Amino acid sequence: MTDSSTPSPPAAFSYPGHGANAGTGIAICHGFTGSPLSVMPWAKYLAEQGYAVTVPLLPGHGTNWRQLARCGWRDWYSSYEAAFLELSARTDACFTAGLSMGGAIALLTASRHSVAGVSVVNPGLSFYDRRVRVIGLLKYFQRTTVPIQEDQTGAPATDDGDYSLTPLAAVHELKKLFAAAVQGLPRVAAPVQVFKSRTDAVVPPTSLALLKKGLGAPLAQVVDLASSGHVATLDVDAPLIFAESAAFVAAHARRTSTLEAP
Repeated sequence: MTDSSTPSPPAAFSYPGHGANAGTGIAICHGFTGSPLSVMPWAKYLAEQGYAVTVPLLPGHGTNWRQLARCGWRDWYSSYEAAFLELSARTDACFTAGLSMGGAIALLTASRHSVAGVSVVNPGLSFYDRRVRVIGLLKYFQRTTVPIQEDQTGAPATDDGDYSLTPLAAVHELKKLFAAAVQGLPRVAAPVQVFKSRTDAVVPPTSLALLKKGLGAPLAQVVDLASSGHVATLDVDAPLIFAESAAFVAAHARRTSTLEAP
């Protein structure tokens, strides 16, 4: 007999949309070692507005660090890209969005495909830890490290899987992903919205600086998150993220429809 109190494992989320907004899609990507649970309130808020929303569970995530160590950045990207393309094929305008590493994947997707806009929360493009410079060598001598912990955060913990350790092989893949995303920034043609926490122990300010420097599209909006840590989609400023991203989607979905009208 199954214990009903046992939490369900992390899973992908999909909503077909309803009403006037059903023709607009938003593909949201979770972060490194995270799962759709970290962005679920954001996804459900947008779904409640009638938008078609998809949140894939990336390979190696929602399980354990050993599974993560077997996956490469192209596995993560391809999984999200497939979800985006499926959603894009059945909507009139489709946006990419993401948290942390998911922000990098959303930006990389926007550099390779036509999107209506990009909305990212604390997008990762760089690291605090300088040891990442030699991660390609270090991973052969040190298999794992401990995850980064934030001292000041209002975000509740989510049961994303067994990630009590972080495999350095996966960190090396994350570095490659960030490099690919930065390289693709000049090819992003859609407007970009960024939410950035003032206090973020995971993603350094240099990530936003790289985004501003490399972006080929207009940086439509940078929203300051004064009261949240890294996983801001679950923190104090979450309602601000939800409302501002919905307004961004509404404005640019209308603009896309106008441009495509005969």
